[in-house]
Formats: sequence, structure tokens, C-alpha cells
Amino acid sequence: MGDMANLTFTLASGRKLGVTGFGDSAAERVVVFCHAAPGSSVFDPDPDASSNRNVHILAFDRPGYGSSDPLPAGTWPSITQAADDIAEYLRSMNRDEASAGINRPDSIGIAGWSAGGRIALAFAARHPELADRVAIIGTPAPNEAVPWIDPQLQAMSDHLATLAPDAALAQLSEMLQPQADAVNSADEVGDVPLDLLGASAVDDAVLALPGAHDRLGRMLKDAFRQGAVGVAADILSYTARPWGFDVADVAAKTLIVNGQADALSGNAHASWYQKAMPDARVEMMPGVGHLAVIPAWDRVLSHLAPGTKRR
Repeated sequence: MGDMANLTFTLASGRKLGVTGFGDSAAERVVVFCHAAPGSSVFDPDPDASSNRNVHILAFDRPGYGSSDPLPAGTWPSITQAADDIAEYLRSMNRDEASAGINRPDSIGIAGWSAGGRIALAFAARHPELADRVAIIGTPAPNEAVPWIDPQLQAMSDHLATLAPDAALAQLSEMLQPQADAVNSADEVGDVPLDLLGASAVDDAVLALPGAHDRLGRMLKDAFRQGAVGVAADILSYTARPWGFDVADVAAKTLIVNGQADALSGNAHASWYQKAMPDARVEMMPGVGHLAVIPAWDRVLSHLAPGTKRR
């Protein structure tokens, strides 16, 4: 079966959400990590960095990935829904812990890699009382601001946007099923194709780090357990529909990290976000591509959870 979320949480709607915890579950500082597309909650970008801090890291499977139920019939996938799911979980956790005499601060740090960066930003924009620091790593800007989506793909998304949500999701899932098949047919996690994550030759040095390739492979195996519905939902949420929030509403202190050699979302993307947000800084990583989250993770945690490094 491979790696799966640690637990499932039932949302008020009855939908199940897969949740994975890393680091120190008793730590006062909570950090949320939003996975890439395709992706799932089982991926810890750098386990050494994660365990080297007094932080409780939580990750969530978006609908249709890993252990999370797909969205109910007739619902358009949305970035804001994924962000609101996380907020619902955290508010429930805070209530449960408070009644048990555990009082963590309500405010957390939230990070997102690639597509996950949009979820992190939506969370901070919509739930400002829950997020005081944000980091986005290799997150593409809106296509109309910094063109990066293949025009044929965008045209297809525009067509899908005219359909009912179930039909759009079914069509795109069917088109993406070969990705799921390619991942699921790999016998070893080390054989899982990583080009689905925007990895290119420039990422070879990162993939040579101990365990990196296997951790990404395990994440992709988990991501496609329900077929291609998770990644199809993710793609529709940002190509076929409006994002549903304004990046300018992110008041939290934000770190934008991009690989200098990232063909998918390099410098132009980083500077678009920096200009769009009131309190944001950019750090570019030389010689690093779209897998920047792995070498950047220690830096990201130092931004999201300052002063938590174990001596």
C-alpha cells in the first residue's frame, strides 16, 4: 500500500480529509505544508530539517488525493475550498486541545510548494487571524500575469470551464489517467517518473540527496491512489476557474523562494508575487530548478518558525 496519511479528519460536510504530521507533535509552533500538484500529505521536503526544530508540521491531502475524499458531485474544485478545509481542521484542533488543557497559539506558519503555494496564500488571505507567516516555493503566478501554461492546455481548460463540473472533472481525469498509470506501474519508488513534478536535468543534484527521489516517488504513488481525480481537480481549480481570492489581501510576512533555473516558475513569477503583496521578500536559489522545496526547506522553516532550531 505504501505511505498514507496518518489520520483522516471528517469535515462538517461529512467529507474526509487525509492529514499527516511531522516533526514534534508537542511543539508549540504549528507549521502547515501544502503539497504540489500532483502530490499528497506524506511528503516531508527534508526530514532532517523538520526534526531539527521545535515545530509540529501538518500536511493535508487535497480532495481526490491520498486519503482525502473527492469533492461531492456537482462541485467545482477551488483553491479557496482547499484553504478552508485546512482552516476548519485547525479550528477544530484548537478547540479540542484547549478543552484538554493544551494551549497553542492560534496563529501558524503556512508553506506551499508549486500549486500548494496558491492554497497557502488563499489561507492567509481568507483566515488572517490563523496565519502570521507564509512561504511559497516555486509557485507559478497567474497565467494572465506571467504566461506559463501551454496555450493549447489553456484553451482546453477554457472549454472545460463551460461544462458542468462533473463532466469537466471526468474528461480531464481521463486525459490524465496515463500519468496515474505510469506512476502506479513503477515497481520501486525510485523508478517513479518525476517529470510530472516539473523536474528537469537541473534538479539532478537535488535528486542525488539521500532519500530525495524515494520521498517524491512515495508521494506520487500516494497522490494517484484514487486515479487522476486529485490532479484533475487541482488543475481545474486554477486554470478553469477564478482563483477566488486576492493575493493583495495576504498581510502575513511572506517569503517567496524560487529556483533561479526553474523553467516552470522562475524570476518573473517571484517578482510578480513580491509586487502583489504588502509584506513579501524574494530569495532566489542559484542552480536550482522546480524541486527547490527540498534544499530550501530549512530556510523556509526558519522563516515560518523563527527561533525554533534545536541547539
